Amino acid sequence: MRQPHSPGLPSREQILDFIAKSDTPAGKREIARAFGLQGHEKIALKALLKDMADEGLIDSARGRAFHKMGGIPKVTVLRVTDVTDEGVPLAVPETWHGENGPPPQLRVKELRGRKGPALGVGDRILARTEEAGTGWIAHPMKKLARGEELMLGVLHREGDKLWLRPVDKREKRDTLVSDAGDADAGDLVLAEKAGRPPRITARVTERLGDPFAPRAFSLVAIHKFGIPDIFPEAVIEEAALVPNLDLGERREDLRDLPIVAIDPADARDHDDAIWAVADDDPVNPGGFRAIVAIADVSFYVRPGSALDREAKKRGNSVYFPDRVVPMLPEALSADICSLKEGIDRAALVCHLTVKADGTLATWRFTRAVVRIAANIAYEDAQAAIDGDLDHPLKDAALEPLWACWKALFRAREAREPLDLDLPERRVVLDEKGRIMSVAPRERLDAHRLVEDYMIAANVAAAKALEAKKAPVMYRDHEPPSREKLVALKDYLATFDMEFALGQVVRPATFNHILGKITDDAIRPQIMEQVLRSQTQAYYAPANTGHFGLALGSYAHFTSPIRRYADLLVHRSLVGAYGLESGKPKLNGPGRSSDIPPHSKLTQEEAERMGAIGELISQAERRAMEAERETIDRYVAAFLSTKIGELLDTRITGVQAFGFFATVEGLGGDGLVPVSTLGSEYFRYDEASRSLIGEDSGDRYHSGMKLKLRLVEANPINGSLRFELEEGGSQRPARGGPRRDGKSKGRPVMGRRGRPANIRHKGRR
Repeated sequence: MRQPHSPGLPSREQILDFIAKSDTPAGKREIARAFGLQGHEKIALKALLKDMADEGLIDSARGRAFHKMGGIPKVTVLRVTDVTDEGVPLAVPETWHGENGPPPQLRVKELRGRKGPALGVGDRILARTEEAGTGWIAHPMKKLARGEELMLGVLHREGDKLWLRPVDKREKRDTLVSDAGDADAGDLVLAEKAGRPPRITARVTERLGDPFAPRAFSLVAIHKFGIPDIFPEAVIEEAALVPNLDLGERREDLRDLPIVAIDPADARDHDDAIWAVADDDPVNPGGFRAIVAIADVSFYVRPGSALDREAKKRGNSVYFPDRVVPMLPEALSADICSLKEGIDRAALVCHLTVKADGTLATWRFTRAVVRIAANIAYEDAQAAIDGDLDHPLKDAALEPLWACWKALFRAREAREPLDLDLPERRVVLDEKGRIMSVAPRERLDAHRLVEDYMIAANVAAAKALEAKKAPVMYRDHEPPSREKLVALKDYLATFDMEFALGQVVRPATFNHILGKITDDAIRPQIMEQVLRSQTQAYYAPANTGHFGLALGSYAHFTSPIRRYADLLVHRSLVGAYGLESGKPKLNGPGRSSDIPPHSKLTQEEAERMGAIGELISQAERRAMEAERETIDRYVAAFLSTKIGELLDTRITGVQAFGFFATVEGLGGDGLVPVSTLGSEYFRYDEASRSLIGEDSGDRYHSGMKLKLRLVEANPINGSLRFELEEGGSQRPARGGPRRDGKSKGRPVMGRRGRPANIRHKGRR
């Protein structure tokens, strides 16, 4: 659209009208051409546009194209904040300067035939935007890396300049700060990149506070991974309304049974409870009847509601040592949906008939009202069974549960699931959030008991839905790939252990390998290598079985408070087995018409199970990374008081540039650079993952135990660095995994400036 030539500058109104109606991004050049401006008029236009920006009339995108203040640039960066039930991503501008309300939401029109995963919450795109009759639409031009322009770090001062030091341990370079806002040295901040290569600077967008303050480590992870931690007002309002829902009259009454919830001592949400008794039916001699009662979250969180949309966006709760970022608001997760002792609660119940050999004979599902007899900590339940604690429910509840579990455990042993007993780290904080200890979490029979009841219910849920040909959100875990099995075979060969590639690989195959190990020193490293050979589990409506558990059909049913996948399984069961409780009625304030009428799986959800499975699998991986990194930061903070001390460590990985070691009984990986190993040449044997001294034959290999001096512990990024004892006097043990022969590799500098010749064996 070209305006007729007019002498002099266009008015402010004319410029705003042109920008609004332009089909392409409108910069200074386009405005000058449209109004036929020449020479000094262009200079005057530049000044006018600056005045308009100062007056808040216009803003610019990337300094070139203009848009109305409070509007959306023609081309801009958007962040996906939600996905509709039809699978349409919704996005908002990553930066927003509007003063008349929140940023508008754009419907992202993805291209047909576009390869790669669908856009999910937190994804960033560069997009063309247009305003249609139904609202704003975005046409993606390019998907951007998450956090591509947003940086999280700590400010530090050098001379009169501030620098941003990233919290990500993989980022080694600091960035000059061009605009610190109200932040100063020592502050934890969010910043965006500014400028163009090679002069990239950081502009602080948000000051987060003291990075060493209690609860800061989890805050770092929340911001780094874009984990939603604030509930929208509409969600909070709905969470206050749904607890008033009448439970209805069609529920089974199980309040007279001594059903108990066994959980961690500090648990705030209790979504599962169990009960068992010896079966008096003569057709099931030596068998049991059992109940797994699960919080009926689907009754309160209904498809299409604000609660449902937010839960889907979050995918799962995220657990940090100092806080939980819940999938559902606290009014539900810690109250009305939590199975608390002595309070009537809505539950979706799995009734199991267990044979004497632990296999499942029958199962059925009902909606019920339960009244939990007790919330018992794992440690107390175990102590009661061991005779170390006098618990009032030992005879009525705990003893029958243990008797039935022994049968379930026999069935578990018969199918031989993957048995990797790797310790889980537990961070203990005081009331002010300060670290008291970091130690492996104790594994009790009480933990295994609850786990086996949950597995039985999950299997029953999957098979029950299959019987009705209803949609299932499976928990899939595929067998290891051939590539990983080949790598495992080569690794085991360094220990003179055989692994045949032609065999049918089952979980028991790996258990037998671990069972042959007689040397406790190498058991952890082989166990970790077996773990690395496994694939990652995921959610999908197509069943591939669960390799690790040695099960053909498996779904997650037992934790709908904290996992969206379980909520979908509940909804599918409600629909398949006619468990709908009728029209919703409120016993308190609010209107019943504000509550969606159905709690069963909708047709739209059934059709979108694949896309939803992908989204919640991504959310799960995000949570796992965030939780792991936060634990590493706590470990580094705990060890920061032990700089210079010798610690008992075990090597967890070896590379050409050095090896990684973890503190025994504590965790946290730290690097020992090859340059600190001494003055001789070292070569890297890839097959055995060892560093081998050319002259001495000293070797450092995975699994090896040795004392190392801690020289650095950085709580900001969770990194550690170790060195050998002073002067490298500690000699590693000879022997261990090795192969003969040498091959050339790139040199790496040794301690005294000589090249430590790291040679790669077996790399093609």
